[in-house]
Amino acid sequence: MPSTLPSAPPPGRAGTPAAPARRIAALAVLVLALAPAVASCASGKATGGGPAVGGDGVKTGPGVTADTITVGVMTDLTGPYASFGKSLTQAQQLYFEQVNAAGGVCGRKIQAMVRDHGYDVQKAVTAYTEIAPRSVAIAHFIGSPMVVALKQRIEADQMFTVPMAWATGLLGSRPIQVTATTYDIDMINGVDFLVRKKGIRKGDRIGHLYFEGDYGESALNGSRYAAEKLGLEIVEQKIKATDQDMSAQVAAFKAEDVKAVLVSVGPRQTASLVGVSLARGMDVPFVGSNSAYSPQLLTTPAGPALLKDFYVMTGGAPISSPLPAMKRLAADYRARYPEQAIDSGVATGYSAAAMVGDALREACAAKDLSRAGVVAAHRTRSSWGGEYGVLMDFTVFDRPASRASFVTRPDRDAIGGAVVFEEAAVSDLAKEYRVPVG
Repeated sequence: MPSTLPSAPPPGRAGTPAAPARRIAALAVLVLALAPAVASCASGKATGGGPAVGGDGVKTGPGVTADTITVGVMTDLTGPYASFGKSLTQAQQLYFEQVNAAGGVCGRKIQAMVRDHGYDVQKAVTAYTEIAPRSVAIAHFIGSPMVVALKQRIEADQMFTVPMAWATGLLGSRPIQVTATTYDIDMINGVDFLVRKKGIRKGDRIGHLYFEGDYGESALNGSRYAAEKLGLEIVEQKIKATDQDMSAQVAAFKAEDVKAVLVSVGPRQTASLVGVSLARGMDVPFVGSNSAYSPQLLTTPAGPALLKDFYVMTGGAPISSPLPAMKRLAADYRARYPEQAIDSGVATGYSAAAMVGDALREACAAKDLSRAGVVAAHRTRSSWGGEYGVLMDFTVFDRPASRASFVTRPDRDAIGGAVVFEEAAVSDLAKEYRVPVG
């Protein structure tokens, strides 16, 4: 703002400032003295207030009172990932209910503040502005475009955030925890799978259908890398998230005689892709990113094609896994939501909520439930998540927490609609790959 003070106040008596000048000088000193306090108040207002120490000796901040801990949930209940978002949200609410029934965390009950952004960036920005001053963490945030749009604010707020997105652009931020593998790692392991198990060999063409933006481009980085190393050629088809009919893309793949197709889009586009491919006689294996499949697809006309030769690369075990933690979760979820379908969002959401819960417990033990304290507590864990199928290292944030991908495949009779086809493993190509950050 331009200053209203005169640049050269008129002089007074020799050796003594004139009265206006004295007042100006005094005002300047007062402004300088108050500036840090004003800045602090402004910052505190934007983020919900600065840290304080409660009666129990625990440092608190936004989202934490003497008896509650508020955790934000930024989900999609009306957009392209609505079914996934619903499962994520319900699984996290189940986790928080269980924690509260057992006494809560640090003598406080956890409450979730849920907002639906419908996979719209502007709605996500508005929702974050609303919940940020009242939340200590975000238990899940669907959509890399939304998280990227808010990344600087999340960092400034020191808001521990678990994105339900696995783009490499989300790496490199201390408060943001990308879980398990990134899309490029999954696609590298996926191309390796095609070579090992599906007869793909040097000189072959592989199609890659992908969304424009961080999700698709991150996955494409992985397929390009693997193809170059293995002497393959990638036939690229980029689409928008609003595109529904994949007929033109199938025609392009068929014209190029691709031997397999990588799929980094949403479930609706996947259904069109495999359904049209089967109808037009393009009998090839499909390997999807973890966001490309939903068990609800098995009841559509695309079901037979998905059951025939479709696979999904994912850093987390499906809920049909025989792991004891998964069996308990499936039983608890069915008891809590008896009318609801179980899909990959249940295990993913519950484990993400457990990640936040464990960070809160560690922060409580350190007597620091401020946002910075929660992030610091989370970043002390180098081996987490074994009960959910894969170990993750949270002490680093400039690379994926894991490079091991499960190969799963659709199964109509399995809980969650998918089963493990190959256990989690890291290909040699993925070990060597340098993941781009930010």
